[in-house]
Amino acid sequence: MERMEALKNYYETHDEDARLSLHCGKVEFLTTVHYIEKYLKPDMKIIEIGAGTGRYSHYFARNGYRVDAVELMECNIEVFKQNTEPSENITVMQGDAVLLADIDSEQYDITLLLGPMYHLYTEEDRKAAMGEALRVTKKGGVVFAAYCNNDMTVYQFGFRRGAFRCGVYDELIDFETFKLSSTPKEIFALYRKEDVDVLMEDFHTERLHYVGTDMLTHFIGSEIDGMDEKMFDMYMKYHLCICERPDMIGTTNHMLDIFRKE
Repeated sequence: MERMEALKNYYETHDEDARLSLHCGKVEFLTTVHYIEKYLKPDMKIIEIGAGTGRYSHYFARNGYRVDAVELMECNIEVFKQNTEPSENITVMQGDAVLLADIDSEQYDITLLLGPMYHLYTEEDRKAAMGEALRVTKKGGVVFAAYCNNDMTVYQFGFRRGAFRCGVYDELIDFETFKLSSTPKEIFALYRKEDVDVLMEDFHTERLHYVGTDMLTHFIGSEIDGMDEKMFDMYMKYHLCICERPDMIGTTNHMLDIFRKE
């Protein structure tokens, strides 16, 4: 209940639909779409678990794919439905990523888990959500799971915004390793790549890519939002050149783990 209440308070006061609209937000969106489209083939069936207001679901439905969406928050589902066009072959239902009881196993070629791991605070819930995502995916299907990066939060929230000075969050910070913990009150669960690796040890998958979907974009957000389309296209070209480089992925705000179900 604590998680539901915290998420309700957050998503009812934040414009989630606009988050990926400006150039700065589009970097994450365009990068994720770029990698999804590497594996999409005609007539593939997509599920998006934790679809939010449906930016990804609507994009692929409008490009001719069958999309089923699951979303926890009613306020997001309302916007999702408002944004649905008559031509879209799309459904949306309310549900929690940790238990997709109404969805049969091995139904989908592509599974998008682009939001739920942000808001799961226990190992039990994280494994449950990952297990459910894999369960509904066909053998040989591809799963895209997104995470928030621990160490960009250290830079941005801990140092730039002064969280390390105020003492309020000291119980959630290991000042030896700078690993951060979260509760529903902090909204976002944080990960390092090694955390993702440990989580995936229990599942039979083949990793295809590990991607930084926005890299240093948010450090120069105003500059990126001010770019004309030609310069923004050049920025995206550069970004896609570096977003899988192991020496640079640690600079991203959001990480995307892409793997095949074996």
